[in-house]
Amino acid sequence: MGKPAILTLDDDTNVLRAVERDLRREYGRDFRIARADSGSAALELLEALKKRGDPSALFLVDQRMPGMSGVEFLEKAIQIDPEAKRVLLTAYADTDAAIRAINEVQIDHYGAHRPPFEGIRVVGNPWDPVSHQVKDFLSRNQIPYLWLDPEVSQEAQDLLDSADVPILPCLFFADGSNLVRPGDRQIADKVGLQTTASGPFYDLVVAGGGPAGLAAAVYGASEGLRTLVVEEKAPGGQAGMSSRIENYLGFPGGLSGAELARRAVSQAKRFGVEILNAQRVVGLDTTGPSRTVILGDGSTVRSRALLIATGVSYRQLDAKGILDLTGAGVYYGAAMTEGEQVRGGHVFVVGGANSAGQAAMYFSGYAEQVTMLVRGESLSSSMSQYLIDQIDSTGNIDVRTGTQLQEAIGGERLEELVLATGGGSDTERVAASALFIFIGARPRTDWMGDAVARDERGFVLSGLDAAGADGAEAAYALYQRAPFMLETSVPGVFVAGDVRHGSVKRVASAVGEGSMAVMYVHHYLSSA
Repeated sequence: MGKPAILTLDDDTNVLRAVERDLRREYGRDFRIARADSGSAALELLEALKKRGDPSALFLVDQRMPGMSGVEFLEKAIQIDPEAKRVLLTAYADTDAAIRAINEVQIDHYGAHRPPFEGIRVVGNPWDPVSHQVKDFLSRNQIPYLWLDPEVSQEAQDLLDSADVPILPCLFFADGSNLVRPGDRQIADKVGLQTTASGPFYDLVVAGGGPAGLAAAVYGASEGLRTLVVEEKAPGGQAGMSSRIENYLGFPGGLSGAELARRAVSQAKRFGVEILNAQRVVGLDTTGPSRTVILGDGSTVRSRALLIATGVSYRQLDAKGILDLTGAGVYYGAAMTEGEQVRGGHVFVVGGANSAGQAAMYFSGYAEQVTMLVRGESLSSSMSQYLIDQIDSTGNIDVRTGTQLQEAIGGERLEELVLATGGGSDTERVAASALFIFIGARPRTDWMGDAVARDERGFVLSGLDAAGADGAEAAYALYQRAPFMLETSVPGVFVAGDVRHGSVKRVASAVGEGSMAVMYVHHYLSSA
């Protein structure tokens, strides 16, 4: 029999890591410290402990979590291990949760205290696009912040009065300084993220910090290549916005895109990878022996080899009113920072692929109703079966097939949607709290101009597909070979992940391609 377990459960990964660290430091000698970021993952962990005959000593559980609250988890957990002590934590003095915990799960302790927040305070308008961009940047880069709405928060009003801020949003820092309506680069510089390269030349530059780019960085640096990653928004890319990835090998309970990104960044930096944040690649020069990228601030970085892993972005929805309300109730991608904002409301999700399904599941933990708008006749052609099963079993998710969005209506924020069925012959006007759009991929390749061959949709050609592109035969004649499997029409320039022509749009395949690309980089460098 192993040491008894203390299980801590919280959907906020920053809080979860801090609690686990403190528990391990205080009790690690006598207890096994386990953690989980969702109720389902915690229940799987408890079942595994029970099968091994290992007892649980304590459940330390946050109350307010999407999908399964703390009390709901404890109701299930005590069926697995009824002898474990139970502690419920909540951010507020939630007396209803306390009473239910006492009556239904015989809670041993209920904690409602939270020490004063000492990090960044963001004062903004919840329906202002720039305020949303600020929250999104901080959240995706896993920088803790406290959101304050001046319409309901006296603290927000006091901060604004003391600083005489003329316009929102405004970020207030612990050192007394503030930033008014800042861009991503300003925030990154202020919080200490790296935004400029430490040197002019690298063995490998990776354009894009999604799963493919981070995997390539880890393998490249671990094998001795001086490696630089350039990322425009936040490490993790589009996958980093996923609320839960449940079909990634080795994580039976699933993990969030943010957690996957955090682990990958930590691993990359351990091997010495430099990661530039809030910095984008805007141009490419392939003349001469070096591969040179031009960055958004006008600086350049040269390298022996370049990997294009800039991924894809969601296509823009061409419907009336969408452009005017983007960031004010209309969002592309999951926008998980808006969970609390839509609590109790009616959320609509446009799209029928995995990313749309994951978003629907996430927001079902906040909204009273989630409606998926799917143009096709079913989800089965575009969504994994495990997600279809989850959606089918979630009572507050409704899937409307054969339905298109015709118009978004609102003033300061989204208020209503006009839906069309029957090829547009039948329309319906419905109230809406928020709209999240997932309607296909557009490759992020405009920055490279004509330097590298692409297909008609803009995806980068590689291997045999690139061999037939204009200029490729002459370029590779010097090397007396054809392009390697993940090599583009330009020798020494490689591509991996969703941005590659013919790629499988899955996290695991992107990681595999990024890892495999490094092997071809070594082949190229040894022959160059």
